[in-house]
Amino acid sequence: MRHVDFSPLYRSTVGFDRLFTMLDSLGQPDQAQSYPPYNIERTGENTYRITMAVAGFDESELSIEAREHALTVKGEKKDDAAEESQYLYRGIAKRAFERRFQLADHVEVRAASLKNGLLHIDLLREIPEAMKPRRIEIAAVQREARQIEAQTN
Repeated sequence: MRHVDFSPLYRSTVGFDRLFTMLDSLGQPDQAQSYPPYNIERTGENTYRITMAVAGFDESELSIEAREHALTVKGEKKDDAAEESQYLYRGIAKRAFERRFQLADHVEVRAASLKNGLLHIDLLREIPEAMKPRRIEIAAVQREARQIEAQTN
């Protein structure tokens, strides 16, 4: 993949450092695991849902943390010390995971639920009233009409 140089944009923008850093990191090879698989969907104009396949995990083994502009989902399986069965084949993963998502400004986690091995995290983007665009009325300036008098010599 090509590397994009954002330095010309730094000269004409203010406060977009985080965005350019995120775009730079997208060009890097993904070091993270592909486990667990997940979907990100837009469910409304300002609502989103992250769905993660976490088969074999229950609520007590999962943790969700939202901090600043990041959402972290962790899963840690408890040891089954009392497990007496011997597996011939083990296809269901029991490994711990940590998945991070970058959140845009004003995106909040509203709810999380676990159903049928799928973890659903509902997100809402609420832009504060002060940040929403507003129309500014332009006042017309009244000019006085002046009459120019000619001077005669």
